[in-house]
Amino acid sequence: MSGSESTAPVIVAIDGPAASGKSSVARALAARLGFLFVNSGAMYRAVTWSVLKAGVDSSDPDAVAAHLRRLTIGCGVRDGQATVTIDGDDPGEALVTPEVNDHVSPVARVPEVRETLVARQREYAKLGPLVMEGRDIGTIVFPGTPYKFYIDASREVRDARRRRQGLDDDLAARDRQDSSRAHSPLIVADDATVIDSSHLTIGEVVEAVLADMRANGFETP
Repeated sequence: MSGSESTAPVIVAIDGPAASGKSSVARALAARLGFLFVNSGAMYRAVTWSVLKAGVDSSDPDAVAAHLRRLTIGCGVRDGQATVTIDGDDPGEALVTPEVNDHVSPVARVPEVRETLVARQREYAKLGPLVMEGRDIGTIVFPGTPYKFYIDASREVRDARRRRQGLDDDLAARDRQDSSRAHSPLIVADDATVIDSSHLTIGEVVEAVLADMRANGFETP
């Protein structure tokens, strides 16, 4: 199916674990296609930032859910990329601080957080074609899209990438938390194409994604 043959917006779902390269791939792919780029993880990080700023215990699901209900989450678009604000404030670089990184998994496990943000993520489809990356895009957010990709990499490579980002979190623990949560766990969609990015450049992964899309009938640039 090509973009010109359907009135429904084309959605490319890119999932994968932390430090797999999925964000870089999704951003580059969106730029290549001229699609909107949505980093769903930024939404969870924004809520986490707000939780920590308010002094709420991130490990207390009820407290996190109560805090969420008091928030105004703004989801917009700027320069072809999705934006997120909390009560009108843009967290900016605070989203990638070690503190937010350490607490985002327990916050993202809270069912009400996931339900609220998944609904907001789906609203982006009203704006046109998009590339969205996360951990449950192909399984929960847009399970009907034919363009699903799971970007992975070896633990050693992912650890090295994390260190280059200035982060030193336990990826094994992060993977266990993301994969074992009751709501929207990190799993590979049955019909997703898995790409190992361990020894590939971002450009090479993008080309692999485009080749798969072409094989499925989409006319890409």
